[in-house]
Amino acid sequence: MLFQRYAPFPGLHTALRRLDPLRLHGKVVGAGGLQLSLEGLAPWLQVGARLHLQPPRQAPVPAEVVGFQAGQARALAFAPLEGIAPGTPAVLAPPACLFVDESWLGRVIDPLGRPIDGKGLLRPGPLPRPVRAAPPEAGTRARLGSRLDLGVRALDAFATCRRGQRLGLFAASGVGKSTLLSMLAAGADCDVAVLALVGERGRELREFIEDDLGPAGLARSVVICATSDSPPLMRREAALAAMAIAEHFADAGRQVLLMMDSVTRFALALREIGLAAGEPPTTRGYTPGVFAELPRLLERAGPREEGCAGAITGLFTVLVEGDDHDEPVADAVRGILDGHVVLDRAIGERGRYPAIDILRSLSRTVPGCLRPEEAALMRRARAILALHAEMADLVRLGAYRAGADPAVDEAVRLAPRIEAVLAQGKGERDSVAGAFAALAAALGGADGA
Repeated sequence: MLFQRYAPFPGLHTALRRLDPLRLHGKVVGAGGLQLSLEGLAPWLQVGARLHLQPPRQAPVPAEVVGFQAGQARALAFAPLEGIAPGTPAVLAPPACLFVDESWLGRVIDPLGRPIDGKGLLRPGPLPRPVRAAPPEAGTRARLGSRLDLGVRALDAFATCRRGQRLGLFAASGVGKSTLLSMLAAGADCDVAVLALVGERGRELREFIEDDLGPAGLARSVVICATSDSPPLMRREAALAAMAIAEHFADAGRQVLLMMDSVTRFALALREIGLAAGEPPTTRGYTPGVFAELPRLLERAGPREEGCAGAITGLFTVLVEGDDHDEPVADAVRGILDGHVVLDRAIGERGRYPAIDILRSLSRTVPGCLRPEEAALMRRARAILALHAEMADLVRLGAYRAGADPAVDEAVRLAPRIEAVLAQGKGERDSVAGAFAALAAALGGADGA
């Protein structure tokens, strides 16, 4: 309307378009550790506001306000602070958004939406997607969908997953989490896979993409990576950006598999941010904000609003320190998610991969997605594995004599066959129906052995 009103004045439209947009400036007045102190923007700032720091002869450095103290804003940067000095201009930036597009499939990006795969610029989508968003309202959220073929027999048979469910993968380092994630990315029955690699070793990114994920898995995936040497804001942002990208595709009616490795490193980044902002350390050094932020992130995964055909099925790895499955982050995540899968080092040392501990793994949605005969088969197999584990030492030492207990004799015969069903190569794909067929053959075919 403004341009129409002044249309009689020739050149006014062009002149107005050439004017610089309004820019609000402050400046850096101090720095210590990871934190910056800012002045001059206080009336317009709030916690979470984005800034661009503009050191001379350098590219702008993005930053975020994390708190206030003594009339000054406290901010953390998304990049190293080299070149930042007192008086460095700080410009208020728009809220954090990603312009997600279909062409992002097959790409590897950083948490700020910049490509890091050497394949050229990303094509922006037409609409901004806020990086921070509230989960769907509980009363209007759709229910879980049909069961989902994850492609891994151990999960499909013993921790059957439904569309929109959230599972935690709990394991210490070096037990095969990355390989399991690559199997899921390539074999799960989904339209889009979104992978968030939080705090990964830089040298492992290409190995994971080229060797584990492969061209077929990458073609339907978006990979968001923040390496271990990234500032804590970048590591935190990797999880938030991945969730925003998953929400974009789910709102378009797609079935999305979101995989995050790992929630523990996300929590460690939150701890660094909280300590820099002045939060007191509490449980094992974690700040209170960590345990407030975890449900805000994890609750965004799941079914969308009623009437939306899309859903986000979430698989979140948790790195348990020293094989302690009761440490604070693992305990908090286990209480939020809809099930947990435990990877055990001892099983991997025996040579069975994926090294999933069936007896310690649980999907809370199993009662709603298994047929009666499948549920009975799963319960029988669990009972056999439990009895075999209980008697394994006695059998190994020769303290048990065959024929003393028919149930133990059966467990000794059948447990190795169940273990053979659970073993699966990285390039091998299966389904829920195939997993139960193999399990039925293992149990039924041994009765006459």
